[in-house]
Amino acid sequence: MARGGVATKLTELGRRHKPDYRVPLYMGLLMMLGLIVMYAIGPQRAQVMNAAYGTDFTATYFFAKQALSLFLALGVFVVVSKIPLIWWKNNAQLVFTVGVVASLILAIGGAANASFVQCSLGACRWFDLGVFGSLQPAEFLKLGLLVFGAGFIAYRAKQGVINDIYKTLIPLGALLGLVVLLVIGLQKDMGTGLVLLAIIASMLLVGGVNLRVGMIVLGSLIALGVLMILVAPHRIDRVTTFLQGDAASVDDAGAYHIAHAKIAIGSGGVAGVGIGNSVQATGYLPEAINDSVFAIMGETFGFVGLVVVLIIFGALLLGLLQIANRLTGLYEKLIVVGVFGWLASHVILNVAAMTGIFPLTGITLPLLSFGGTSMVFIAAALGLAFQLSAFTSHQVTNERDKYENTRSRRGLGRTRHASSGRM
Repeated sequence: MARGGVATKLTELGRRHKPDYRVPLYMGLLMMLGLIVMYAIGPQRAQVMNAAYGTDFTATYFFAKQALSLFLALGVFVVVSKIPLIWWKNNAQLVFTVGVVASLILAIGGAANASFVQCSLGACRWFDLGVFGSLQPAEFLKLGLLVFGAGFIAYRAKQGVINDIYKTLIPLGALLGLVVLLVIGLQKDMGTGLVLLAIIASMLLVGGVNLRVGMIVLGSLIALGVLMILVAPHRIDRVTTFLQGDAASVDDAGAYHIAHAKIAIGSGGVAGVGIGNSVQATGYLPEAINDSVFAIMGETFGFVGLVVVLIIFGALLLGLLQIANRLTGLYEKLIVVGVFGWLASHVILNVAAMTGIFPLTGITLPLLSFGGTSMVFIAAALGLAFQLSAFTSHQVTNERDKYENTRSRRGLGRTRHASSGRM
């Protein structure tokens, strides 16, 4: 169809326009910074690993592997941004089920000491793929929960029962209980479990839950988190160490980790010690290339470098909120908000742990930490957001979705297309 001699491309989401290229821009900047860090500390990391475990990593191994992960993630970003959203909507249950089944296989394989399961420090979180590296099924579970949870919450909101305990909250609670059991209970991964909870909490906030129900959900999540801490001695130790602050003994692994993270950030000063001059990456700071990369960046690039990194993350997160605020469909809005919760929880938990604001939690800094699985699936999530950014309206309105309890709804308002004409 055409209007005024100009063809207008329509989809089930409305008129398509140019997508928000800020998403790939900020994602690419963070990826490139991560690659620079791998170049800077990769040789030191290789020396530490070779001396400690008798491996034969070359000086360029970690840089080359990170570069390969980067190109793979970019490819996944492009592919996901081209797959129609209707496919994700129709296959959400399948994607989530694959993540659950993979996590179950991992748990069974870990208990049986299977060769295809890779364990480290008592936690079995990865499939060993041989020359292809490793795969963490919890990352697939995040993507599955994102698309399935958005569909479930949007459907319940459309029915007007988003605040119904029996039709919405109990089934959703059972779903969260399952993923918490798989990730926090069996894989001993508290950080990833908190991210999964953050994804659902973000979508519920925008989905239309009222204040009373929201407080019930928040209280339940806090109680669940406390329970997961109490059943694991090492988590109790981390909380105790955090509460002791600087008075904690450095003989404790958690206190040692936090102390050296602070030393790394403090040693960087304003402008950093420069590329290749990190001391903490030579074996002092645990997980320097993974969970502790923020502290290493502080040592290498200084306060200015960390501010730049946080500004880029902030701009990306703000861009996601702006995209969500201009989407007209609740399902699409929830997808982008879920991506926001996914990314924001990673950043907050990692940075807070490395600066001693939060108890130590093993979690990657998105797109910067070493590791292909995390980078690939975050790129996939951002690819979904990028695709949806091409279907936003031109202006934000205050019109609310006509669902139950909309007057008490919190979050982003429903928007309309700039043109009210229909084809």
